Amino acid sequence: MSDRSSAGDGLFSDDADRAAGVYQALMARSGEGSPRPRLDATRHAVELLGDPHHAYPMIHLTGTNGKTSTSRIIESILRAYGLRTGLFTSPHLVSFNERIVIDGEPISDAALADNWDDISPYLDMTDAWLAERGEGPLTFFEALTVLMFAAFADAPIDVAVVEVGMGGEWDSTNVADARVAVFTPIDIDHVQRLGSTIAEIARTKAGIIKPASEVVTAEQKPEALAELQRAAELSEASLAVEGRDFELTGDTVAVGGQMLAVRGIASTYEELYLPLYGSHQGQNAAVAIAAVETFIGSGGHALSAEILTEGLAEVTSPGRLQLVGTEPTVLVDAAHNPHGALSLRVAIDEYFDFDEVAIVVGVLDDKDAAGILTALGPVATRLYVTESESERAIPADALAEIAHVATGLEDIFVLDRLEDAVQNARQWAAESPKRLVVVTGSITVVGEVIDLARDEEWKP
Repeated sequence: MSDRSSAGDGLFSDDADRAAGVYQALMARSGEGSPRPRLDATRHAVELLGDPHHAYPMIHLTGTNGKTSTSRIIESILRAYGLRTGLFTSPHLVSFNERIVIDGEPISDAALADNWDDISPYLDMTDAWLAERGEGPLTFFEALTVLMFAAFADAPIDVAVVEVGMGGEWDSTNVADARVAVFTPIDIDHVQRLGSTIAEIARTKAGIIKPASEVVTAEQKPEALAELQRAAELSEASLAVEGRDFELTGDTVAVGGQMLAVRGIASTYEELYLPLYGSHQGQNAAVAIAAVETFIGSGGHALSAEILTEGLAEVTSPGRLQLVGTEPTVLVDAAHNPHGALSLRVAIDEYFDFDEVAIVVGVLDDKDAAGILTALGPVATRLYVTESESERAIPADALAEIAHVATGLEDIFVLDRLEDAVQNARQWAAESPKRLVVVTGSITVVGEVIDLARDEEWKP
C-alpha cells in the first residue's frame, strides 16, 4: 500500500467526482441484493493484494437485527480506549462513504478513490480468473469487501469491526479469521438465501466462528443457540451467552436515551448513559460490552469505567430511532423485518409520550411486509403507505392491501411519492402538539427522508 499523506486533506478538487466514480463502478457489478454463495473469489482478490485483511485483528458481527448498532457501540468503546478503528457496515443511509469508517469518520473521498485505484487492477485480474473458471465476475459486495480490507490496511488501523453483508458462512467478509465473533439476535430474514427456519439461518451465520476464536452471543431462541453451541464446540471456540455469562441488569429512561446497568463477563458496570432509545439498544450495548471485554482481555479483565462511560456517551446510530424533525416530531427507524418493527413499537410505547402516531411506511419486495405491518399496527393511529425510489420497492397500492389485512386500520392513506406521504403526515401531526410521525419499513425509505429533512431543515 502506498503512503499518501495528502489523501484526506482536500487537496484534490475532483475527489468527490472520483469517489462518485468508485460507487458507479461498484454499481455496474451484480447487485448487492444478489450475493453469490462463495468465498474463493474474494479470497483470490485479497491474496493478489498481499492479504490486507491479515494486517489487523477483527471483530466480526452477524445476526438478523441490531448488527449495525452493536457494531457502532463496539467501535466507539474501542476508540475511547485509544485504538485506531475501522468500522464496516451496510447498507449506507445517505453517503456511500458511511460504509467504511476510519477512526470514527467516514472514509474521505480521496482515500476512497485512491484505494480503489490501487485495487482495480487486482479486481480485473480476479474477474479474468473467474471467467476462466466459468464463473461470473466479482459482485458489488465482493469488490466492496476487498476495498474495505485494503482501505483499513492503508489507514492503518489497530482493529476492524466488520458487519457481514448477509448470512455468514459464505459472506465475502468471512475470508478473514476474526479473533472475536459476535451474534446479535437471529430471526427469520432473507429466507431465499439463508433458509426457511431459524436453525438453518443460524447454521449459516455460525460459519463466522473460526478455530480457537472467542464467541459472544445475544440471547437467542433455543434452536439458534443450539447451532451456535455446536459450531463453537467443533471449532474449539469459547462461547459467552447473554443471560448466562453477561446481561443487561437495568435500563431507565433518561433525557435523550437511557441509563444502563450491565453485568459483564469480567465485571459489573453501573450508571452508563447510552444516547439511544429503546430497550433493544440497551441489549445491544450489553452484547457490545461483552465483546469488548472478550477482545481486550478474553473476558478476564474489567473495562475501565471511565473509558466505557466515554465510549458509550459518544455512540450514534443513524437511522435507528433518529430524530430528524421537530414541530412536528419526526423519527426515522430502519426496521425492515418483523423483529425490528416489534422493537420499534415497544420503544415508541416506552420512550415517548405521544397521544397519536402516524407511521409512514415503505417496504422492499423481499421483506415480510405483512409481519412488519402487523407488528406496527397496535401503535399506529394512521398509516401513510408509500414507496421509495428503489427498484425493489413494493408498489404503494399493493402494500396498502397488505396493510388493511395486517392492521385493520381504517385510516390508511396511499401516496406513491415518499415525499408526499411524509409531508402529509407532518401536516397532520402539526395540528396537535402530542402527535408523532415515524418513518420506517426499509433503509431506502429512511435514507431518502433523512436527506429531505436535512435539505428542508426540519430540525434546528
